Amino acid sequence: MNMLLLDSLAAYWSAPEVAANVLIFFNLLGALFLGMLIGYERAYHGRAAGMRTYGLVCMASAGLTVFVGYPALWYGGHVGLSLNPDPTRVVQGVVTGIGFLGAGVIMKEGLNIRGLTTAASIWAASAIGILVGVGFYIAAISLTLLSATCMVWVAKLENWLPSRAGVAILVEFEKGFVPHEDALRELAIQHGYEIVKDSLSISSHDRHAKWHFIAVALDSKKGTSVSELARMMNSYEAVENFELTHCRN
Repeated sequence: MNMLLLDSLAAYWSAPEVAANVLIFFNLLGALFLGMLIGYERAYHGRAAGMRTYGLVCMASAGLTVFVGYPALWYGGHVGLSLNPDPTRVVQGVVTGIGFLGAGVIMKEGLNIRGLTTAASIWAASAIGILVGVGFYIAAISLTLLSATCMVWVAKLENWLPSRAGVAILVEFEKGFVPHEDALRELAIQHGYEIVKDSLSISSHDRHAKWHFIAVALDSKKGTSVSELARMMNSYEAVENFELTHCRN
C-alpha cells in the first residue's frame, strides 16, 4: 500500500511534470512583471489599483490559461480520461471575473464618473496574462507596451488637442426664489459655457430650489475658469449655496 502511495506521489515529480511546472513558473513570472509594468502608471498617479493589483490580475490570468495546455499531466496523470479542454471557455471565465473587478473601481460621484481608465487597464492586464498563458509572448509584450503608452501619452495628447472642459454645478437658491431655465442658459453662454441637454435636475427643500447640471465650455480657450465661476456665483444675491467640480460625463 505504501509503495502504491509512493508511486502515486512520484508521478507528480516525473520529468514531464517538472518540465511543465518550470515552464508555467516562467509564464507566471513574466506575466507578473508585465502586469506590474502597467500597474506602475496607475500607482504613480495615486490610484487605488496599483502594481500589486495589476501584477496579480495578469499573473492569475496567465495561470488559468496556461494549465489548460497540459491536460495529460493533470492530477499527476492519474485521471485516465481522454481530456480535450476548451481554452476559450477559460478565457470567457477570466474575462467575466475581471468584469466584476473592473466594476468595483468605477465610482460615480454626482454627475462625475471616475475609474473608467483603471477598469479598462485592468481588463487589458488580464488580456496580457491570457496571451502569456497561450504562449504569445511577443504579442503580450506588445500589448503591454501599447497599453502603457496609451495610458501615459494619450492623456498628454488629450490635453494638447482642442477639448471642452465640463463643470458639474450644484446651486441652491434663496428661499422663495424661482429661477428661469432660459435665463440660466443665457447666463452660461455669456461666460463661455452651455448647459448639457438633459443634464438638469431640480429639487426643492423648504422652498429652497436646488438645480444640478453640467456646463460644458463652448471653446477650450474661452471658458471661464472654475475659480472665476466661483467668484461670479458669490456675487449673485439669489444664490445661497453652490458647489463646482470638474467633471467628465
